[in-house]
Order: sequence, then C-alpha cells, then structure tokens
Amino acid sequence: MSVREEDILYEEECLRNQYSVKTWLRYLEHKKSDTTQTRIEILQRAVQALPGSYKLYKMLLELRMSVLLIGKEDENGMKELNPEYPLDHILWQQTNYCFEKSLILMHKFPLIWELFVVFLMHQTNRITYTRRTFDRAIKSLPVTQHDRIWKRYLKFASLAGGETCSRIWRRYLKIQPTMADVYVETLLKLDPPKKAEAACVLATIIENPKKYGSSTRTIYQYWSQLCDIVCEYPDPIHVPQQDHLMPGGDSNLIALRRDHLDVEKILRTGIHRFTDQVGKLWNSLARWFVIRGDLERARDIYEEALGQVKTVRDFTLVFDSFAKMEEEILNAMMQEEDVDSEDLDFRLARFERLLQHRPILLNDVLIRQNPHLVSEWMNRAKLFGELGSPESVVKAYEEAIASIPPKKADGHLHQLWIGYAKFFEEKEMIERARQVFERATQVPFKKIQDLVQIWTAWVEMELRLENYEEALQVIGRGTSPVKRDLRISYNDESRPPQERVFKSTKLWSLYVDLEESIGSIESTKACYDRILELKIATPQIIINFATFLEEHSYFEESFRAYEKGIELFKYPIAFEIWNLYLTKFIKRYQGTKIERTRDLFEHAVEGCPPKFAKPIHLLYAKYEEDYGLARNALRIYDRATKKVEPEDLLDLYRIYIAKASAFFGLVSTREIYQKALETLPDKFARDIALQFAQMEVKLGEVDRSRAVYAYASQFSNPRLDNKYWEEWHNFEVKYGNEDTYKEMLRIKRSVQAKYNTDAQLLQQQILQARQLDLAENTDSGTRVAGFVAAEKTAKNDQPLNPDQIEIEMSEEEEEEETEVVEQSVPSAVFGKLAQETENVGAKDRFKRKRAE
Repeated sequence: MSVREEDILYEEECLRNQYSVKTWLRYLEHKKSDTTQTRIEILQRAVQALPGSYKLYKMLLELRMSVLLIGKEDENGMKELNPEYPLDHILWQQTNYCFEKSLILMHKFPLIWELFVVFLMHQTNRITYTRRTFDRAIKSLPVTQHDRIWKRYLKFASLAGGETCSRIWRRYLKIQPTMADVYVETLLKLDPPKKAEAACVLATIIENPKKYGSSTRTIYQYWSQLCDIVCEYPDPIHVPQQDHLMPGGDSNLIALRRDHLDVEKILRTGIHRFTDQVGKLWNSLARWFVIRGDLERARDIYEEALGQVKTVRDFTLVFDSFAKMEEEILNAMMQEEDVDSEDLDFRLARFERLLQHRPILLNDVLIRQNPHLVSEWMNRAKLFGELGSPESVVKAYEEAIASIPPKKADGHLHQLWIGYAKFFEEKEMIERARQVFERATQVPFKKIQDLVQIWTAWVEMELRLENYEEALQVIGRGTSPVKRDLRISYNDESRPPQERVFKSTKLWSLYVDLEESIGSIESTKACYDRILELKIATPQIIINFATFLEEHSYFEESFRAYEKGIELFKYPIAFEIWNLYLTKFIKRYQGTKIERTRDLFEHAVEGCPPKFAKPIHLLYAKYEEDYGLARNALRIYDRATKKVEPEDLLDLYRIYIAKASAFFGLVSTREIYQKALETLPDKFARDIALQFAQMEVKLGEVDRSRAVYAYASQFSNPRLDNKYWEEWHNFEVKYGNEDTYKEMLRIKRSVQAKYNTDAQLLQQQILQARQLDLAENTDSGTRVAGFVAAEKTAKNDQPLNPDQIEIEMSEEEEEEETEVVEQSVPSAVFGKLAQETENVGAKDRFKRKRAE
C-alpha cells in the first residue's frame, strides 16, 4: 500500500496509538474514497493490533464479502456472485480464513456466525464445510440464540437437498416438533421428492397430533395428504430405524409391518375415524391397489365400500370410481390384438350387472342410514320385482320384517305386511298370503290403526277372491275380544293392540257392510246390536242401522235405534238424529199418534241449545198446524221466541205473526208485536215496528200506529235510518195534521241530538263535513281561507232549521167543523171468520142454526 503525503499524519497517529479503535476509524474515514483493497489492508492492520475488536472485524468481514457478493438479497438472504471471482478463486478461501480467525475470540457473537454461514451458503462447492460450520455455530452459541442460526440452517437444507436436507430437518424437529408439516412440504418439493419419508412423517403426526401437529391444519387434512401420497407411491414405504421421529415398533393407530408402513391399515383407520369423508378414503384405498396392479383386490375394495357407505354422496363417489375402473379395463382389453373373448364377455356381463344393480345398491345405502324406514324396504322389494327375481323379493320382505322392530318403525308398518301378502296373491299363492296376514295379526304394532288395516286388507283380499264366507270369518275373528273384559278402552296405549282392536269402529263398519251385503237380516241386526253394546257406535252407524231397519219394514225397531243413538249422544250431535227421527216418525204415523209425537218433541226441545232450537220448534209447530190445534202451534212459536238465538228471533217472529194473523186475524197479532218490540235487538225492532204500524193502519187505528212510530223512534238514528223516518213522514202527510207533523219533527230532532252525543258519530260527521268542504273547494276553485263568498252569505236569511215549516191557515178554516166520515171495518180484522160470514138476515141465520 503506497502512502501519500496526506496519509502521513494518520499513519503516525496509528503508530503512536495503534491500540485505539478511534484512531483506526478516523483513518478509515479519511480513506473512504480509496479503493476497497486499500481499506481492507488498513482493516487487516487494525485487527492485528486489536484482535478482540468486534467492530473492526465486522467492518473487515463485510468489506471482504462486498467484493465477492453483489446485488440485493433475495427472499433466502442470498446475493449474486461476482463473476470476476469464481468459487475456486483464492479470495474466497482468504475470506473464509478471515472468518475463522475472527471466531477465535468472537465465537459467542451470533452476528459473526450469521455472516459466516450466509457467506458459506453461496459456496455450493463446500457443502460439507458449510454444514459443519452450522454445527459449530449451534454448539458455540447459547440455546436462546439458536433460532437465528436454525433459520439460516433450514434455508441451507432446502438449497442442499438430498439426504443432507433430511438429516438437518430431523435434527431440527427434535427441538421444534410442531414444524413437522413444513418438513413434509419440504420433502415433497425436493428433486426428486421423498414421498416415502413424507408419508412416514405424516404418519407420525397422525399418531401424535398434539406433539407434532400444527394449529393451522386439522387432523383430517393430514390424513387426506397421507392418502394422496401413499396412493401415488406403490412401492413399500420403508421406515428409518434411526434418527427419525417414528422409531420402529408397533403403534396403536398406525400399524407397521417390520420395516415399512401398512398403507391398507392406515386408510382403513381413516375410514373408521372420518365418517364424513368415507367415499374419498375408500377410493384412495382402491386406487392404491390399482397402482400396484392388483385389480382383483381393488374390485373387492370397491364392493366392500358399496356395502358399507351410509350416505348417497359417498355412494356416488365410490360407484362412479368403480364403474370408471371397469370401463377403463374393458377399453384396454378391446384395444389389445390377442384378447380372450370369454374373459371379455365375462367382464362385460359383470359391468352390465353392476350398472343394472345400481338402484338396489343405492337402496342399500338408504336402508343403512335408517334401517327402520318402511318405505325404503318396500322400494327394495319393488326393485327386486322389476328384476324378475321372486326369491329376492321374498328375501327382501323377510329381511325387512326381521330388521324393523314394530315399536321403532318409521312409517306405516302395515303397508309392508300388506305388500308382502299382495305379492303372494299376485302369484296366486293364496295360502302363503293368508299365512302372512296371520303372522301380521300377531305383531305388536306401535299404533292400533296398523292392526286395523291388516284385518281390513285380509278381508278385502278374500272378497276379491269371492270367498265371502271366509271374509265373514276373518272379520269375525278381528272383532272378537281376546279377553272377556269389555271395559278395555280402544285408546289405552298400555295394552297391546290385539286386546283393543275389537273396539275398532272401522272394523265393525266393515262387518255390518258385509252382513248387509251377504248376510241375513238377523245377523245384521245382531251385528248392529253388538256395536251398541260395546258403545262404539257413531252417529252415522246409528243412522245406517235405523235406515236398514226401515228398508226392511222394521219401523218400531228403527225408531228404537234412533232413541238408542239419542241416549249415546248429546247435543249438538243429537240434533241430526232428532231431525231424522222426528221426520221419519211424522211421515210414518202422521196424525195417528199425536200424543206420542208431542212427547217426542217435548223430549227433543228439552235441553236443546239455542243454536238448534229454531228448526225443531218450527217442525213441532208445523206438526201441530197439520195434525193438532192452532192454539198449540202458537204456544210453540211463543216458546221458541224464548229459546232461539238473537239472530233467529226476527225470522221467527215474522213466522209467528203470519201464522197468528192467518188463524185468528190481525187483531190477535198486537200482543206478539208488542212482545217482539220488547225482546228484539234494536236493529231488528225497527223492521217489526214498521210492520206493526202498517198493520194498525190497515185496522184504521191511526193513533196506535203513530204511537208505534213514536216508540220505535228511540232506536232509529235519523242520519242512518232514512227509510224509517221516510215511512213516518209519509204516514203523517197522509193521515196527520200540523200538530202531529210538528210532533214528529220534534221527536226527530230530540233523537238526533241524542245520537250526536256519541263520539263516534261526531267523528263521522266531522269527516263528512270535511269531505263536503273539500268538494266545494274543488268546484269553486282556489279560495283564501277565512273568506266566504257573497252569494253564500245571502243564504243566511233562510230559517236555521231546514225541517221547520210554516202553515198559514185562515180564521174561517179554523172555525169550520171537521166532517166525520164513517169507514168500514177492514176484513182482515175478522180473519177466517170473515170468509164464513154471509150477507143474510137474522131469520135465515136462525133457520140455518135449527137445521144444524
């Protein structure tokens, strides 16, 4: 190194104070613009004088590295090599020597080690030396600083690859076992990838996931990756016996066969462990055998999988893979020149059979999901029937019967038994069908309706075969009690259905239908009597019994059947029975048994609810009109007005008034009208009042009619009931005078004032006023609020009350006497008497009376 004049002062200072770091640093600062080699020589002199200076050595090492390495660091901390200095250049060895010399006194400084190992990582021709340097760094530094070295060490392992990479990672996993999944990825990225060792590491992770597993991945992900690896690696996967996470020996989860992994047991363990991914794991196991060339074993695996999967999704995955494998095998055989035709035909037949049995295999899956599902078992029998295999159909039904506990059946279990029996019936094996029904009647069904359906289906089969006597015997057995205790309840779930089925209404209805069709009258009557004795009759059964007896002219027995039904059922059910009973009785006896008929009607109306009182009372009154006394009919109408619902009162009063008028004249209806006004609701009383007033007018009783109008006005709102007030207005115009007319107007105003106090009516009036105001504004255009048009103001001269009138009468008219006009009495007053009275003298009437 040449010394210039400006360097003499720094050289002299370095000679005087060669053990001062600042002296050397000032010299370096002065020479910063010189060449790198000059600065390296100064630093070498400095570290010779101060061999323990970390700062000087670091500057020297970095300056030497900058000569050999250029550019920026990549993701692994590597730089580009200086092309002027190949790896065999002496400068690389000198720099390595410089690092070694610095580590003599600074072997506890991690940064020096980091610089050294990074520098060695660039020297690909010194792999062993680099690995040993990493080992020396780990040995020299404390454990707390090992992470800084291992970070570089693992990058070096990836760069080195091969066995070196594996051994470095094995050492690292002993102190960081949770990085095993990263090790697996590293092994798979090697060239060539070490799949066997990766599978061993994954097996170790699965064996002890808490120690070796990562929190970012699930155990299933490790299983899935392991399956993918082993299925692509047909050769045996050997397990290292030394320096490995998994030493040789037996394992609870992963079985080892001496020196290699048991792939089949690994996959089967995953199948049992991960039930939601069974299809994929079965395909992986079969594919492993396919890769190994063991096609028959792969076919066995697929068939085993189809017999064990429990979901449609897994079944679809396995079946599609199985079919695809068979198809590929057939395609490969067809492309060969010398192919065995028998073998090819056999494989084609097997492939067609596989496709043909797909619905049955799918049905197996659904049954495995829920072995108690009746509909799927019936579908299974149907599928075998479509294939034309009667033995398989019978076997399917028997398997279903054995697999489904009656108390756990999902669906209608009776359909399974009935379908089984119908199968034998269609095959004309009637005795076998009867045996099936016989077995079914002994099954302890969950619901008694299932047993009822079994007996019904058995009877229907015998009817289809026209074995009528056999059908009667079967239904007789079904309705016979197992025990003599008739108090057993049909709905008692604590007893088996066989003990309760004799009280089934459906079975007894079928029984009586059969007796009516093919039995005798006496047997049918006995059957109906038995139903009544068991107290299981329905209103329809009662009506059918009575109708049956009536058709065969047993009228009194028919009426007794109605009476038994009335004893069993109360209102409202008894209403229909009473209605039919009374109608039939009147039609049969008409007016020959009046007292008995009256007793029946009295019994019917006793305790009758208001809802059903009107029809019965009208029928009672009609009977009295036709066969009894008119006064009795009117009394019945009067009783009816006290028992019917308020909604029926108006119609009933109208009928009552019409009948009274027809029998005894209009005068007799006054009391009825008065009672109606007292009892009817306001909305109905107005109509009756108008009718009452018109009746009084017919009788010439104008004052009474006016009194009726005045009485009914209290519940007639002038704003809503315009019809009523119009009728009164017309009445006063026709029959009244000024005083009566004014009185009518006064009453109208008072009633209107009373209704105006109602808040709801006031609100309606306000809304109507607003609507009218809005309509006026629309007609007259835009107006200013607060101003009134002049033509509107001129109307204030009119009287305030629009209903007020002025009648001017002269004094002469007031003094005139009113002429009394004699009027004839209307004929309606006398009713039917007017029709019998003739215009004859007293003598003729006397002679007629004597003649009578």
